[in-house]
Amino acid sequence: MSILIINIKELLQVRDSNVLKVSGKDMKVLPTLKNAYVLIEDDTIVDYGSMDDIIKSDTDEVIDAEGKIVLPAWCDSHTHIVYAGHREQEFVDRINGLSYEEIANRGGGILNSAATLNKTSETDLYEQSVKRVKDVMKLGTGALEIKSGYGLTMEAEIKMLRVIKRIKQKFPIKVKATFLGAHALPSLYKNNKEDYLDLVISEMIPRVSEEKLASYIDVFCEKGYFSLEDTERILIAGKKHGLIPKIHVNQFNAFGGVALGVKYNALSVDHLEELNDDDITALQGSDTMPVALPSCSYFLSIPYTPARRLIDAGLPLALATDYNPGSTPSGNMNFVVSTACIKMKMTPEEAINAATINGAYAMGISNYYGSITRGKKANLIITKAVPSYNYLPYAFGDNHIDSVIINGEVI
Repeated sequence: MSILIINIKELLQVRDSNVLKVSGKDMKVLPTLKNAYVLIEDDTIVDYGSMDDIIKSDTDEVIDAEGKIVLPAWCDSHTHIVYAGHREQEFVDRINGLSYEEIANRGGGILNSAATLNKTSETDLYEQSVKRVKDVMKLGTGALEIKSGYGLTMEAEIKMLRVIKRIKQKFPIKVKATFLGAHALPSLYKNNKEDYLDLVISEMIPRVSEEKLASYIDVFCEKGYFSLEDTERILIAGKKHGLIPKIHVNQFNAFGGVALGVKYNALSVDHLEELNDDDITALQGSDTMPVALPSCSYFLSIPYTPARRLIDAGLPLALATDYNPGSTPSGNMNFVVSTACIKMKMTPEEAINAATINGAYAMGISNYYGSITRGKKANLIITKAVPSYNYLPYAFGDNHIDSVIINGEVI
């Protein structure tokens, strides 16, 4: 199958060489090409350029994108999109004055989702999750990291990871799986964390590795959840079994989790709503990608990741949704990009870079995703007719997407 997109008003994120990420002042640079075309063969971008230089060829489909912008599909590097049920009552509880921590302490939060998921069949869990995956594809997401962590038992965690594997096999969207057994302490182990850590390290991680159910390992490194010592033990065990670290850090407290992630060559450190100078120093010179989750800050009314401090310190930054039932019941990357501009003072160029090439890096896939580059996968967003790419985050309440191409297929 071949597709030729012609008369593109502006083609965004054009990279002749295979850039894997952008950092610091380079994030303000978004290479574009006006009056352009893109040629797709099967699942791959094989050519692009100015309409003045187009060579006529036979293709199966021609798409006229006059007045429209084309850019890489979003790469959402942090989601919990496989879950069962919803937690709208907790939303009301927060409106009535309870904090996220107070809700968790009385059996809500992650434990609420875990209880629901344990009672949900694998087939039902798959069907609930697939609906959300289809929705985010229509919203322009072409690559998706999905975490376990709402099982908190061997059986339920494996069930989640099998559902993620099935989604990966059935849909054109690129999926990477993360094992997050250390998301919260189950009620059964409330007074015996050591035994649960042993279960995660000695039984869950080897099983996940043996069945090849995940690429990454994650820990909720936070006060009241898992300490630096707990996190280090789990990361060491995960790395021994070939699982690359990607960790939750600094959502509510900054106490050394970022430096720990860097120490163990974490692919990304995610959340970072709280950040100090030591965290900035730890990230400088590392290969670890900081990831901000502005929808979470919006929904919980907590601080936003200080994007300007990170970027102005010469660091890269990625954006992701954190799609989950408790703190971010949305997988809309378009809203994430807008919110990053509005609340985090990122420029549109920085936000688009963060949601495409840097998002791909935070998933370990920027060799093949995240930019318009010959040889990369054909994952593209075609917008409706808009004045400029600045309009995309500016008009945050509108759907600007005309069509989406994932893996060379118009969905």
